Amino acid sequence: MEPEAIAEEASSLLEEAQGLATRAAELAEQARAAAEQAVTDAATHAVEAGGHGDFFLTGLTIFVLAVFVGYYVVWSVTPALHSPLMSVTNAVSSVIIVGALIAAGPAEFNFSQIMGFLGVLLASVNIFGGFIVTQRMLSMYKKKKK
Repeated sequence: MEPEAIAEEASSLLEEAQGLATRAAELAEQARAAAEQAVTDAATHAVEAGGHGDFFLTGLTIFVLAVFVGYYVVWSVTPALHSPLMSVTNAVSSVIIVGALIAAGPAEFNFSQIMGFLGVLLASVNIFGGFIVTQRMLSMYKKKKK
């Protein structure tokens, strides 16, 4: 190929690349605008729905699934692993108490505050009961004094 033909082809490829870059910038701007519109639409929909309908159904579904998973996990644990499971349950319950305190914290009295109070109460029972059971199990391994 001649140098002039190569230069002409390179120039043609350069123009084509510039056109593609311009088109890519236009598409990126359209994607940004579409994303902004989607966020605006989602926020509007959440405000119109009161923010409770979809959230309640999702939360209820997660709760029911957690109950089933928890049931099958606990009942399939061998007795040798019971103490470590209790320790992990106590740790999880302490995190639950933090979340429940946040839910129970608002000044206005509502369903969230009631559920937060129940969460604190039940998680506290679980934590203290777990400590009592762990203490009893550890005392079984202590040597008896004569």
